[in-house]
Amino acid sequence: MGSLSLEMDFEPLPMTPRSLAMTPRSLARRRLFPNVENKKQKVEQSGAGPRKNLQLEVMEPGLKNDGPSLDTILVNYLDTLTQRVNFHLGYPVNICYDHYATLAPLLQFHLNNCGDPFLQNTVDFHSKDFEVAVLDWFAQLWEIEKDQYWGYVTNGGTEGNLHGILLGRELLPEGILYASKDSHYSVFKAARMYRMDSETINTSVNGEMDYSDLRAKLLQNKDKPAIINVTIGTTFKGAIDDVDIILETLKDCGYSQDRFYIHCDAALCGLMTPFINNMISFKKPIGSVTISGHKFLGCPMPCGVQITRKSYINNLSTNVEYIASVDATISGSRNGLTPIFLWYSLSVKGQIGLQKDIKRCLDNAKYLKDRLQQAGISVMLNELSIIVVLERPRDHEFVRRWQLSCVKDMAHVIVMPGITREMLDNFISELVQQRKVWYQNGKTNLLVLERILVLRIVHALIIRLTTLVLRRQRKRHLLLLICLP
Repeated sequence: MGSLSLEMDFEPLPMTPRSLAMTPRSLARRRLFPNVENKKQKVEQSGAGPRKNLQLEVMEPGLKNDGPSLDTILVNYLDTLTQRVNFHLGYPVNICYDHYATLAPLLQFHLNNCGDPFLQNTVDFHSKDFEVAVLDWFAQLWEIEKDQYWGYVTNGGTEGNLHGILLGRELLPEGILYASKDSHYSVFKAARMYRMDSETINTSVNGEMDYSDLRAKLLQNKDKPAIINVTIGTTFKGAIDDVDIILETLKDCGYSQDRFYIHCDAALCGLMTPFINNMISFKKPIGSVTISGHKFLGCPMPCGVQITRKSYINNLSTNVEYIASVDATISGSRNGLTPIFLWYSLSVKGQIGLQKDIKRCLDNAKYLKDRLQQAGISVMLNELSIIVVLERPRDHEFVRRWQLSCVKDMAHVIVMPGITREMLDNFISELVQQRKVWYQNGKTNLLVLERILVLRIVHALIIRLTTLVLRRQRKRHLLLLICLP
């Protein structure tokens, strides 16, 4: 199988000035639905309001249809999505990319990366060479040698979590799964699917794992191995569990490296943190890392990347004669288009482009936090996070208009690469105006502010006490070693 490099000077396929000037809507009208423009059928405009579910049914060709044509329905749908892009603030999807036009011709082929990405199949309609190039890039990013890793392009972060936790279960069949209550819901889904014993670890106010609670539960179950889900950027608050503290806690509790397995769920931040610090590194005794490819990097289809150690994968590998390959994946048949989209994005952006995206997102997140604070709105932003948590807006229609994600009395904005300052300014302006109605002349909800302030103080105390306890226990451990005959 040939190899593809991501280090070349990559130039996108040439496009004419006319095509470059086209918007997604005009591309659709000119290339996909020319009859709609010719007939000038009336298409209802959705405006900036939330998208309403279409009352659709499958049409039978040749039968009389009193409703809109297929092309009209699709153009109307495309128009709505195009307008709603500027109001997409609450969910981690990067919708700012240009490769849909360049790579569109690939849609005429069925590409299936069935089985092991490092083994060829008996058919040619796959993109495993692109997939291996992507995997090599991430292996280098997370500091593991090419001959030491195994991985594949998944259908999303959930599949990566299912695969990583399954690896841990196969390596340590009696192991208990430990995950913080702020972990992604797919982690607890994995525990139910695999019928694993599990422990839910408390979190601090900012969403980070409570290491003292982890320690207590590890000691309580010391007779069984530990499978730990480490979240590098929690779903709602963007908190990062500290891998180093977790490893030190395991060591202090008497867990040797053959009695624990660490899976890192880095769906959003796994592409960001390596450019800031070395939090994610296979030089540490971790077992697997997964990210979502459609989040920070961006892809029109859900996808992800899962990397683990090659020595672990034999526990899952099965020889499948039908496909002339070995399969250790969750899904078997896998989308052959997504590796090409990921390869193309990484090649066009490069590490310098990604670093620029990261800096811009971090700067914009801080900008949003500062602007909200100046407006008297309770807000929280974790270190190295692009998720800004704020008071939940009181109006459901406002939440839907800006497509915010809400939990209890909180909402959040995820400042992705496609989010501009103009979009943030529009959001802030509208929020401030609406609050004048909700809170009567713009008065701030003092109870919420007081509670946030108290929680911040408590969180700071917890972090300080935890650090002191860990230092004291480490000194006590060293003292015992010195005193031993």
